[in-house]
Amino acid sequence: MASIVDDRGFNQGFVPTKALIQRTQRRCDALVAEMDLSRRSEVLELGCGTGELSYLLAQKSGTNVIGTDLCKPFVERARETYQLSNLSYEMLDLRAAEQLESMAGRFDYVVGNGILHHVYHDLDDVLTKLKSLLRPGGKLLFWEPNLLNPYVTLIFKIPFLRRVAKLEPDEMAFTPSFIRAKLEKAGLEVLRVETRDFLLPNTPDLFIRPVVHIGDILERTSALNWLAQSIFISASRRD
Repeated sequence: MASIVDDRGFNQGFVPTKALIQRTQRRCDALVAEMDLSRRSEVLELGCGTGELSYLLAQKSGTNVIGTDLCKPFVERARETYQLSNLSYEMLDLRAAEQLESMAGRFDYVVGNGILHHVYHDLDDVLTKLKSLLRPGGKLLFWEPNLLNPYVTLIFKIPFLRRVAKLEPDEMAFTPSFIRAKLEKAGLEVLRVETRDFLLPNTPDLFIRPVVHIGDILERTSALNWLAQSIFISASRRD
């Protein structure tokens, strides 16, 4: 499956397919379900890529959404492609302390789709910084690759497959117990750490509906849901 690479040559997503579009919509719905839509909120998406998820979030939730990425061509493409009155796009590097400090306490929700595993080795510091971006009671909401999934294990653990997948050198998937411990260490209240979603971006069109149907059943089956491709994370700032 063709990758969308950033200006450094690393894979940051996939060329849209019917399966990927449906998966993104489903992931957006899960994020929106964790939000209080009774009031206007401020949402920050990290690693927005070319802007699809930020657009869906702004469209479906009615909240103010800022999509951010460290890849300038991605941000420029997002600005050209997706335009709503409650949507904007900006450059942001998670390791840029001054830029993050200027956003402290500004957001009700900080969200991302496959972002935290890119900063695996700096996760303690990053989670602390992300917590500081939230207003009291605000939430971090993320989808991340599940290292317990056999496909994910192969891609992240086998050097040859890492090169084929164009992964960044420090990029590493994690287990539910690992990210739960990291969230708690950062002083966040863990609301959900759930293994979910069996739909892969390269699923053939003919198999999308049965994979979604079977996946929904497996997600509710405790003996098998740990095999899901992703981890869904919801954590709140207590103070």
